[in-house]
Formats: sequence, C-alpha cells, structure tokens
Amino acid sequence: MLSESENERLTRVGPGTPMGNLLRRYWIPALLSSEVADPDGPPVRVKLLNEDLIAFRDTNGDVGLVDAFCPHRRAPMFFGRNEECGLRCVYHGWKFDRHGVCVDMPSEPPDSLFKTKVQIPSYPTWEGGDIIWAYMGPPDLVPAPPEHEFVRSPKTHRFVSRTLEDCNWLQALEGGMDSTHLSILHSRNRGELAFLKNFEGTVPQIHVERTSYGYQYTGTRTLDGDLWVRGYQYIMPGVQLRGMVYGRTAISANTDFANRIDGHFWVPLDDEHTCVYNFHYAMDPDRPIPESEVHAFDTTAGRGPDDLLPNLQPKRNLSNDYLIDRQMQKTYNFTGIVGVNTEDYAMQEGMGAIVDRSKEHLGTTDRAVIILRQVLAEAVTAVERGEDPPALEPSTYRAMRAFDVLVPAGKTWQETHPLAPMARY
Repeated sequence: MLSESENERLTRVGPGTPMGNLLRRYWIPALLSSEVADPDGPPVRVKLLNEDLIAFRDTNGDVGLVDAFCPHRRAPMFFGRNEECGLRCVYHGWKFDRHGVCVDMPSEPPDSLFKTKVQIPSYPTWEGGDIIWAYMGPPDLVPAPPEHEFVRSPKTHRFVSRTLEDCNWLQALEGGMDSTHLSILHSRNRGELAFLKNFEGTVPQIHVERTSYGYQYTGTRTLDGDLWVRGYQYIMPGVQLRGMVYGRTAISANTDFANRIDGHFWVPLDDEHTCVYNFHYAMDPDRPIPESEVHAFDTTAGRGPDDLLPNLQPKRNLSNDYLIDRQMQKTYNFTGIVGVNTEDYAMQEGMGAIVDRSKEHLGTTDRAVIILRQVLAEAVTAVERGEDPPALEPSTYRAMRAFDVLVPAGKTWQETHPLAPMARY
C-alpha cells in the first residue's frame, strides 16, 4: 500500500507537482495526427497534464500547440482562424505562429512594437507513428524524439487509436501492468477465450526484472502441460508492450496474431481523466495488418467506432454501469460486460477518480504493480534532485519487444524466448 502523501506524489500531474514535473521531461502523446489532418484546418482542444491547450496544423503542415486562451484578454483560441502559418484570435485579431510568437496585432497602431513583447505559451511538437507528441518540460532539456518500434514501423503495419478513461492515470496504468486479472476478469464460459478452462490453476507466476528504461516482466501459467508465457515491457513513463493473446492464434486461423504486438500509452489529461493510446503493429515487415482486421480487434475490445461517444468516451461507461447484463454474466462471461477494455474500465473507474491506495492489501501476484510504483517514485525523486529520469535516451528501449507464446514442457521461457533486443524496424 501507499501512504496518502505517497499516493499524492504519484497521482497529481499539474504544473509544479512532483509527478507533473517528471512527466514533463518526456515526449508524450497529445492527440492523433488524424485529428489535425489538414493544413489551415480547424483548431482542436487539447487537455494535457492539467493544462488547456489548442492544437492546429499550419499552412506548412507543421503542428502548433499553444495555450487555450489569448494573452490579450483571455479570449478562447479554439474559435480562432487558422490561416497563413498562424492562429488568429477572432476577438481583436492577434495572431500567433506555432512557436507562440505574435506575428500580427491589428488592434494596435502600425508602428507599435507591442507585438514583439507578447507571446502565447506554446510547446514543441513532434509527429511520428500517427501521433502528435508534445514536450512540456524545461526548454533546455528537450530529449530526443521517441523511437518505439510501433512509431518506426510502416504505416501499413500499425494501427493507433485512442479512448478516454474517467480516472487517474496511475490506476489505469496499473491495470495494464496487472496480468493476473486476465484469467479472471476477462474469462468466458464459452467463446474465444474458452481455452482458459484448460489451465492447471489460474494463478500466474510473476517474474519482474528492472531495466534502464523501466522493467520487463512475465506472467506464466500452465496449459495442457505446457507453459503459457506472456512477456511484457514497461517503458517509462506510461508505455506497455505485450504480445497478442495466444488463444486467439488457435481460434482465429485466418489471422496472424502471433506476428503482432499490441500495447498502450497512458497519458494524464488531468488528475481525474486519462487518455489511453492503443496501438498494435506487425513485427514482420512482409506482413502488413489488414485494416478490417484491426477494426474487428478494437470492436472486440469495446473501443470500435460504434462503441465510442463523440468525445471518445466509451458508450458503456460508469454513468450507465457499463450496460452490465446480469443474465449474460450467468451464462456467457464472468462480468456481464461487453468488451475486454470495457471490463478494465469498469474496474479502474469504479475505484473512484483517484483510488485511496492506503486501504489496499497487495498480494504476491501484485509484484508488477508494486515495482511500477517504486520505479515511478524513484524517477520523481531523481528529477527533484536535478537528475535525468529513465528512458529519455531512445537507445535504452528501442529494440525491446514483448511476446506471448507456449513453451514446451521441460523448457523455460528464458531458454526459448528471452526478453532481449529483437526489434527489426
């Protein structure tokens, strides 16, 4: 468990907070490239680390990320005109480029130098992997852009989406790191995960190894005498990589899940809301991912296009108890809730906006969650001391992969699938 003060340090993300200062040292996703697809297109509201921002793609195709309010009279820049490499406030016409420089001030005399003294707060952006990334930290400490394998993979070999989750980022992240719940929360009485019935016990053996970028860990279960091993990577500050679930390869003969890695990047919008970037990509350069297959996978997860509200919140959410079906809970799945991710959200959001970790009672299979908190706490302290946090240098993580395999009886996963550099892109 954590004390109340320790919990505060890891969950609050606004400017000047310990965790906020840590997260601002990284490039973090701000929105999808598709959300600002067109040069001079409509500006888009962005919430990130408790700050209200506006994103826009300028005439040259570069993306700006600026304060949501004009520095003149605090008018909303969302209603601004995106034109000729700048965003113009429609109240008095002040115009700013993507760097925050005021390039026009028609409400002042032509010979006035006032515009040279005014800027709108702005943050650097970088575009890669179908995502617009933002750096919100000290200007003299900008790290190299991210080099995750999904970012480097060809566009035909990856798919990225995002959804909104109504809870603090840490409990969403911890839910992803917790592999133990797979065979309980997501179990089915029949259907594509029915093979879980063959387990010789559902309690996994958890192995965690600290690394320079975070940690790597496995959850191992026995299945028909063999070992089913899920090997994960946690990359600071909020990335998880995992192999596609083995059971799908046995059931979905027309797909190639064994060739895939999927994962998430959890990003705090504010203290009580999280944006979850979902990605998966093909490891083999010769095997692209059919778009229809990707959409089918997201629909199974409960985050397909028909499952989301216009604000990207799932239609099945806390306000309607995730449309739980008690009869389905008796006859089909363990929860009565449709969608694997929806089941996750029900647990994570149902804890409250920020869970009180001082009331927890953690067990042996919570090791990955416990070490996650240790890694984050140590990184927060490092930044407070003026040191660099882990994983700023892409070379520490760019070759890492996850896996999801059956290991023959008598073998160990360390022998057959060591967690070692394997990336190809």
